[in-house]
Amino acid sequence: MNRVRLLAISGARHIPDSSLLLGRVKRFLWAAILAASPPISATGQGHEGHMMVHAEQPGEAAVWRMPPMDMSMPMLPGLESALPPVGPFLPGAGVDVSEIPEARPGEQVQLDDGDTLNVVVSLVRRHIAGHHMVMYGYNGQYPGPLIKANRGSTVYVNVENRIVLPTTVHWHGIRLDNAFDGVPGVTQAPINTGEAFLYEIKVRDSGIYWYHPHMREDIQQDLGLYGNLLVADPDPNHYGPANREEVLILDDLLVDAAGPLPWGDEAPTHALMGRFGNVMLVNGMTDFGIEVDRGEIVRYYVTNVANTRTFNLTFRNARAKIVASDVSRFEKEQWVSNIPIAPAERYVVDVIYDEPGEYATTNSVQAINHFRGTFYSSVDTLWTVNVSAEPAAASYRETFDVLRSFDEVTADIGTFADHFQRPPDHTLELTVKVEDLPLPIVLAMEIDTLYVPPMEWNDAMPMMNWLSTGKQVTWILRDTDTGKENGEIGWSFEQGDVAKIRIFNNPRSFHPMHHPIHIHGQRYLVLSIDGVATKNRVWKDTAIVPVGSTVDLLVDMSNPGEWMLHCHIAEHLHSGMMFGFTVRPGELDGDQASFWN
Repeated sequence: MNRVRLLAISGARHIPDSSLLLGRVKRFLWAAILAASPPISATGQGHEGHMMVHAEQPGEAAVWRMPPMDMSMPMLPGLESALPPVGPFLPGAGVDVSEIPEARPGEQVQLDDGDTLNVVVSLVRRHIAGHHMVMYGYNGQYPGPLIKANRGSTVYVNVENRIVLPTTVHWHGIRLDNAFDGVPGVTQAPINTGEAFLYEIKVRDSGIYWYHPHMREDIQQDLGLYGNLLVADPDPNHYGPANREEVLILDDLLVDAAGPLPWGDEAPTHALMGRFGNVMLVNGMTDFGIEVDRGEIVRYYVTNVANTRTFNLTFRNARAKIVASDVSRFEKEQWVSNIPIAPAERYVVDVIYDEPGEYATTNSVQAINHFRGTFYSSVDTLWTVNVSAEPAAASYRETFDVLRSFDEVTADIGTFADHFQRPPDHTLELTVKVEDLPLPIVLAMEIDTLYVPPMEWNDAMPMMNWLSTGKQVTWILRDTDTGKENGEIGWSFEQGDVAKIRIFNNPRSFHPMHHPIHIHGQRYLVLSIDGVATKNRVWKDTAIVPVGSTVDLLVDMSNPGEWMLHCHIAEHLHSGMMFGFTVRPGELDGDQASFWN
């Protein structure tokens, strides 16, 4: 993998090769804990004696089952019969499954200025990885409808709720009017069962955006409530030419031999690391693929909707260049061989397929075995491209070979240059506190933090992660100037302010972990990571803060209203890692006023 390019795009630092000494120390300490404790069970059984897996059927009431895990890793003594301190939840319990419609692939919907789309949130049936499942869908589709709109237009989406959980819809990354941001208790009341809410969405920026619930995202989003909004620019040369476009949503789902593992009802499980899945999905499918002709350029609009997994997209033998991210194009196109993409991030990437054959785009990472203190290579195919021997009907190779610069992006960013070097207005520390976790987990975590990676690419402690819930784990955003945490923080700005925010991810916390930080309603620049200035800037709404790193953000506080800042790992969000801030209406100059009107 091209680590230099990985750094340039995300700031995620290279995970070093594992230390033999570290591995030996970890194994020695783990062995000491195991030796000092009684056998795993009185019958001498290992993991299989914990919770027997039965052939669960869709519509049954949920029961707790131990999560899938590496059977070579010993179970922590004292946890043989442990269960999360919340009840299990599965959708559709007690419902006649035969009355639930089969989900269908997502459809494209073009909305012109003033058009309205009606969306129903309901139960659907899916067949994934050999399992029949009850899940959720927007208009019975997976993913939800791909909404296409033109920049500058205003469209309307009427959302009706037919599931038992209250819901809302957040229009992620779109600088829309505050009243339609979809945050319950802040911009709207929850949409309860049988109720509806009309969203007015003015799309002011071209690019790829997405929509999802902002209530119990760890459940609703994981069960299929997500979709894209693709905003076209009036300039036909906004991007370079391509033979085709593909809008792709990356996700993962946690299943075992009986089907999807239940979610926590009162609070999220997997609160330490987030709920990693073991089945990879692209547009809701495990076997997504396309067919192209030799020499075709495919433009991918990629969105990560996973609860916690950061994917590392690797294009292998295909040439790829990155063009845009969350809220704008980059200042200049850039050749890449891999792209790390955290939950809620989006990237636009152009890929050329020069030779016939099959190309695999993979998630390629250095995973960690915490018990052994070692790293290992983990590669999962996400989607395939079959390239025929027939030449492309139109060749754009000459244009593709040139890395374009976008002067208007550089000029726009340049208007904020006076703020790049000044001291931060606010400083945040990212940390965590726990209470009432089982003692074996606390002891094991003390060993585990002998070394912590900048990025958690995989769940290397499934049992401990599953047993930790939002009742025991509080992820913290701390204002270091005031000492206030999470909901106690109440920053206030005036429209037109430019806020410099410094974020330090404390590596000495109970379980250090990277965090994708999302800011509602605004756009921001990642100015620097650990004091190293970003060379190729792009407007973002979500970006990774690695463990141990200090990241400077420059936020264009241009959109008035009551907004949120939070981690976009769903289990961290619902374990407290969020706060609100205010942007008061202010006087704008002519260009700014025109943009917002």
